[in-house]
Parts: sequence; C-alpha cells; structure tokens
Amino acid sequence: MIPPNPLLGAAFHAVGAFFAAICYTPQKRVTGWSWQTYWLVQASFCWLLLPLLGAWLTIPELGAVLREAPRSAMLTAFLLGAAYGIGGTAFGVSIRYIGFSLTYAIAIGLSTVLGTLIPPLIAGTLGTTLSKPGASWVMGGIAIGMIGIAFTGAAGRMKERDLSGTASLAGFSLAKGLMLSLLAGVLSAVYGFALAAGEPIADVASAHGAGVFRGNVVYIFSNTGAFISTTLYCLWLHRKHKTLSEIVELPAGTEKSSLPVNWAMAVLTGCLWYGQFFFYNLGHVRMGEYQFTSWAIHMIMLILFSIVVGFALREWRGARLLTKLAVGAAFLVLVGAVLALTYGNHLAEVAPGHGH
Repeated sequence: MIPPNPLLGAAFHAVGAFFAAICYTPQKRVTGWSWQTYWLVQASFCWLLLPLLGAWLTIPELGAVLREAPRSAMLTAFLLGAAYGIGGTAFGVSIRYIGFSLTYAIAIGLSTVLGTLIPPLIAGTLGTTLSKPGASWVMGGIAIGMIGIAFTGAAGRMKERDLSGTASLAGFSLAKGLMLSLLAGVLSAVYGFALAAGEPIADVASAHGAGVFRGNVVYIFSNTGAFISTTLYCLWLHRKHKTLSEIVELPAGTEKSSLPVNWAMAVLTGCLWYGQFFFYNLGHVRMGEYQFTSWAIHMIMLILFSIVVGFALREWRGARLLTKLAVGAAFLVLVGAVLALTYGNHLAEVAPGHGH
C-alpha cells in the first residue's frame, strides 16, 4: 500500500504537466522535414521505445507480470490507447492551425471534464467518493478550472483578432483548428480510460513489488496502441507525398537544414511526452481518496504552463494590453483551481478516521 500524500502527488503532477506543456516546442526547430516524418520519429520514442524501456527498468519480474496479468485488461488498454493516438495526432495538427494557446485551451478543457468525471461515473463510484470530506473543494476546483480554461480560450480568440493579417498567424485557420482540437479533446480523455482499464495489470505489478512505479506497466499497452494508430496515419501520408526517405536523407534544396538536429528535436519531443506520464503516475498513486482528480490536476496545470510557454515563444507579442490582461486573469483562475483541488485532496487525507 502506497501512503497517500496529495501535496507530493500534486508536485509530481506539476512536473509532468510542465513536460506536457513544452513537449511540442522542439517542433519549431525542425526544418527540411515534412510533418509526418517528425511525428513518426517522436511517436516511435514516446509511444513505443520509452514505455518499454521504462517498464523494463522499473517493474520487477516484468515477464512474470505480463504472463499473469489479465488479457482482457491488456486488450482494452491497447484499443483505447489506439483511439487516443488519433487524438494526439489531431492535437499536433491543430497546433499548426491555431497555435499552442488556443489548441491547449479547447482540447485540454474538454479532456479535463470527460477524463476526470466519466471513469468514476461509469464505475459507479462517483457518488460515494463525493460524500467524503473535501468533496466540495474538489468539485469547486474542477468548476473553477473549467472557467479558467474558458477564459484562456477567450483570450486566444482575442489574440487571433489582434494579430489577424500579421505574419504571426501564417497558416492560421480557426475552422480547421477548432474541429481538430475538439476531436483531440474527446480522444485525449480516452487515454484516462485506457489507464483505468489497465489497473488490473498494475495490480499484478504491485504484487511483484513495483511500488510507486506500478502504472508504468500499463503504458506498454496504452502507448503501443497509440503508436500503431499514429504510425498508420504517418505511413499513409508518407506514401501519398513520397517523403519516407526524409528520415535518413534530407530533400534536395534544404542544405541549411540539419538531419541530426531534426532527429534530436524529434527524440526530445518523445522524451518530454513520455516524461509527462512517468511523473503523472508518480503523482497519481499518491492522491489518496480523490485519485480520480489526477487527470483534472494534470490537465489544468498543463494549461497553466502552456500559457507561460505561449508567452515565452512570443505567441502573444503584438496583442493588445486587454488581451494580455485577459490571459493573465485566466492564469490566476487556473492557479486557484489547482489550489482548490489540492486542498480538497488534503482535507480527505487529514480527515478524522481516515485510514492510512
């Protein structure tokens, strides 16, 4: 039994959320590659190689765990992961059309609600859980988070109007980006279901002494599913545009590009993406009574950090002062949401009669 520690859990979620917020920024340094080449290389690391390596390094007696774990849980986690892979690809394409800030606001906002509340609702445990101490703070935190995410999206639209007609929005398409980010939001929530479906596998890992790393074994299935669906799409694009050779040789006319730099940026993207869920797991196992709030805490923190990343990348340069104040207000609201969620988890932990 892992002792609950919501404050430490929230700290681990913060690290994972920071990695999630910056994981696609290396893409800006990639030149001479088509999108599908970059995406296939980074996916090979974040959704295939690193989950296998992470499980091998942290799960004792991995072979025995895989032999004993229920096949149904493996298959369900894999299939839900495959659906998530489609969402992750839509997310990446959406960034090209509407930028980091707006994509994160729409996709993650939708994912936060669906991924947090639907799993315990389906399991029939939501009502019981919300009768415990701190429940009002937890639900209040989720509601405040939704308001903050809506503010972030509104600020993103204000930015779009401020910068329309400038070079900052080359390739901007609100219609395409909106459709893709909505799809990404729905399918991103599915990843939360994939992790929940993999809990019986994690339980077997615990029995073999995996401790706080128990969730790493689930990523073998959820992430491999995402890798398969992503790879099929990327290979289809490669065949359509005849670009697969870019992986080993840059196209003619891209002398200023660097193949090693492209590879390094794609691998860095994959490492950061995998890092987010490595730390997500370390946070999740410590959240105690309100473990289901892990998804909300992770996603709201992700929005927080994505705002900071957007400013660091100068996505808001040229926007009006009012627009910058709006996103600043959204930032403060999101901070309030994280504090409320963390405090609600803390109240459940310190409540009289709570068993450790």
